Amino acid sequence: MSGSSENRIVVIGASALDVVGRVEGEVRSGTSNPARIRASFGGVARNVAENLARLGQPVSLLSVVGKDRIGEDVLAHTRQAGVDVTRVYATDKYPTGFYMGVLDEDGYRQFAFDDMRVMQELTDAYLFYHADLFEQAEMVFVDANLAPSALAAVFDLAKKHHLPVCADPTSAPLALRLLPYLRQLKMITPNSVEAGVLAGQPFEPADSLAAIEIARYLVNQGVETVFVTLAEFGVCYASSETTGHLPALRTTVVDSTGAGDALTAAVMFALVNEIELDDAARLGLSAAALTLRYPGTVLPDLTLEKLYDELAL
Repeated sequence: MSGSSENRIVVIGASALDVVGRVEGEVRSGTSNPARIRASFGGVARNVAENLARLGQPVSLLSVVGKDRIGEDVLAHTRQAGVDVTRVYATDKYPTGFYMGVLDEDGYRQFAFDDMRVMQELTDAYLFYHADLFEQAEMVFVDANLAPSALAAVFDLAKKHHLPVCADPTSAPLALRLLPYLRQLKMITPNSVEAGVLAGQPFEPADSLAAIEIARYLVNQGVETVFVTLAEFGVCYASSETTGHLPALRTTVVDSTGAGDALTAAVMFALVNEIELDDAARLGLSAAALTLRYPGTVLPDLTLEKLYDELAL
């Protein structure tokens, strides 16, 4: 199965260059630490868009890059992956978004930095200028990097055109920007920290029962479907009809960057193509596992067949 040409998804949010270092041994402050360092193209929305395109889903990206070499390279790579980037805006006010992450020796993020000043140029005016994309779309995805006024524009346009909206909270501080829109969300994919912020109730990712309760709480607040990602502890999900917890697939962790975005994209692919919720969660875990084994942000040869093959192992 591949995405129907009529099921175009509009993906809105950040594009960036990712530089990620995986330390070799214990991190020591005040000195240089030996590490394996790689660069790849990132940004939550851009990652989701590329994953969707590689799964065969028609997708258009609304984002902003700087008028610089990095911005040109980001767009060239994303275009080559199959994403429509013709509406992405290039500005000379700010450099292209930049993310720098530090992974521990097991491949999990310890801390990170980002420079997303360029997102100030993703304005409500820019979105309204491209309102015709919403007329043609089947679904909208947004990350919480958007300014509050731009987020409001996304939900206004989606409501006008009767479009379901999926969202990624992106980080704990940014998650709060989505609180006014919970009743308009078809789906949200917070990690354990972001889910705790949205519900005002922190919990440990190992506590799947707490994660299910948080997911149910967000459904009661109006979200249609909630997937709470729990890293190595899998995913919990809830809707008005069902709840569940699936353990993570056993896999080697090379680099955890982008695994959550892959899960989000696979779940969205499943939903827009009317795949059942339980199977959507399994496909999401499969996409995450494949991405965890890849030393980059998006698996370049991702296909739906690969997702099902991973589940069959």
